[in-house]
Amino acid sequence: MGMMNKMRDRTKVILWILIFAFGVIWVLQDSGGLDVIGSLGTNVGSVNGDPITFEEYSLAVDNQARTYQNQTGNTMPVQMLDQTRDRIFNQLVEDKLRMQEMQRLGLDVADLEILDMVQGENPHPIITFNFGDGEGNVDRALLQNFIENPDRQLDWIQIEEFLRGERRRSKLDGLITGTVRVSAAEIDAEYQQRNRKVDVRFVSSRFTSIPDDSISYDDSDLRRFYNAHKDEFKRKRSYTFSYVTISKNPTAGDSAAVLSDLESIRESLASTQEDSLFLSRNGSERPYVDVYFKPNELDDVLADAIFEDAAVGTVVGPLLSGNQAHLIKILDVREPVDPAIEARHILFRADEDDDDAQKSARDEANEILGKLRDGETFAVLARLHSDDPRSASRGGSLGWFGKGRMPDGFNDAAFKAPIGRVIGPVKTESGYHIIEVIDRAEIEVKIADFALSLRASVGTLNRVQEELDDLLYFSSESGDFEEEAGHRSLAVRSVQVEHEQRFIPGIGNSRPLMNFLETASAGDLSEVIELDNQFLAVTVDEIKPDGVRPFEEVRSQIEPRLRNQIKGELLAERMRDALENGYDGLADAIGTTERTGENLSFSNMIVDGIGRDPEFVGTAMGLSQGAVSNVIVGMNSVYVIKIESSVEPAPPTEEDREQIYAQLLSRRQNLLRNQWISTLRDQADIIDSRRLFLQ
Repeated sequence: MGMMNKMRDRTKVILWILIFAFGVIWVLQDSGGLDVIGSLGTNVGSVNGDPITFEEYSLAVDNQARTYQNQTGNTMPVQMLDQTRDRIFNQLVEDKLRMQEMQRLGLDVADLEILDMVQGENPHPIITFNFGDGEGNVDRALLQNFIENPDRQLDWIQIEEFLRGERRRSKLDGLITGTVRVSAAEIDAEYQQRNRKVDVRFVSSRFTSIPDDSISYDDSDLRRFYNAHKDEFKRKRSYTFSYVTISKNPTAGDSAAVLSDLESIRESLASTQEDSLFLSRNGSERPYVDVYFKPNELDDVLADAIFEDAAVGTVVGPLLSGNQAHLIKILDVREPVDPAIEARHILFRADEDDDDAQKSARDEANEILGKLRDGETFAVLARLHSDDPRSASRGGSLGWFGKGRMPDGFNDAAFKAPIGRVIGPVKTESGYHIIEVIDRAEIEVKIADFALSLRASVGTLNRVQEELDDLLYFSSESGDFEEEAGHRSLAVRSVQVEHEQRFIPGIGNSRPLMNFLETASAGDLSEVIELDNQFLAVTVDEIKPDGVRPFEEVRSQIEPRLRNQIKGELLAERMRDALENGYDGLADAIGTTERTGENLSFSNMIVDGIGRDPEFVGTAMGLSQGAVSNVIVGMNSVYVIKIESSVEPAPPTEEDREQIYAQLLSRRQNLLRNQWISTLRDQADIIDSRRLFLQ
């Protein structure tokens, strides 16, 4: 009631605002101002003054959304749609940049080039696809008839324009990547880098060998470190905000309504002779498929109900499985082409190469088998003793499965076993199994599955939005978002994100949220924002400008780094002094033990006692056999390396060389393409006005 009273008190103010707004509109109409605004408002952005129209942008987004719906049967989730919009906009920007470069370079396509793409020795794939003879060649007669058919003239013009664009893009790409070369020496070096391995001996001292309290530094040392590494502490503009969410999960009433909807069509589904058409016309979210199912090919809930007493014409359900409700009509029943069984097991795992482990597992399996034959419960013993945690939590149940899904020994024993008899121990590569076959599929069925998702109703979604609307309204009145959320038992969370950050911890991707933050000030409240599975309300706590983070803000990060730097310098100096007497006495001289590393390579950078250290491996790979490195300060240790042996690979085959050449060429071409388009983007005047359309 408080909210309604406040709204009534402000009615007069609102009316005057409306009167003023209409007055502005009349003035704009008389002056032609609306025409100007309308012309500006048809573009979602521009690239160097070249507009990206709302029509081309929305058409591309709609095509993606339709493709998703056709493939999945569902509308594209809100947050995926946000990502799609960003991707489409970036693609349109890059298309404009490429087109502008093609115009600047004067790239054009002659009619003879189009003719070659259509009728030459290597026609473009679109020609082969549309006018193929079924054997990979072009049906010339079919192609010529199409070209000469006046009714297909517009279609052929579109194909020609597509080919012309493809040829121009190919020419541009050739100019960009045509300078890329890969030499024989580079191929040899890459082959060596991929395949050479070294065994090393090394002496190391970890930073942790020096206690923190044995080194000293003061505030001036920290500030010197900070000043020397300022580039590492740069940040983008950042936003700290608090938010609450309410789930879009359906209520019990929503689920009951879906079940009621299914129940209401039971008689119609049972009586229809056009099952496929019935599912399509009445909005089933699972299309009709003309196939037979065994129990293992259906969700357990559905299989249990259908195969309990499968009879043609029976309508089963409504049933809940996952996030859908199902009403299922059994259309046909037949003997299965391939058998399937439902079984459970208890696994006693043992390594195949460990005889002791094998014996222990077999003995334990026999012990448990005895308990089962004495009447103890299979499910209880599976939970207590099975080494297969996934099935153990279900009392050993493996559900339904067909032949070939399980290991050979298991498969053979299970499909020969009578229903209800416990067999074993059965040996497989995993160990020993005790198996019980619970059921065997004697039939398979064809069904019409009318399925509806369990979604929140419009009424439920409206109530959730209204609750957050109220929260935002009263927060604007009281100035205390957290307190108002507490009154509604809503948990407040806080997060910090950077400008143009795509993924937001705890939320995911949300373009509307980022649009709000980019124009907000501290203390501002958002509108209610819709996400895939929840609604969101936000208040901005703090906005930090871009630049270098202040010293006090990063002091806690600097201190451990400075301590390690000081420790590294002390350990390195000590190790250099000891190394003057040669490598062989180095470990004793600094009071540690020598270690070894085997089969180190650029694909194996894990060093015993040090961990993953690319600098260690890179140094070792650059040394010849018997060579000793200088003292190196690594990520967490100081060390000296001696190459014990170097395993040189066999000479590369011609196939190896061709493969490496293709990989290096592709990698460098892609790198050059990305650098080229990034440079164009950096130099371009790109305007993104989508937030005016997508609030």
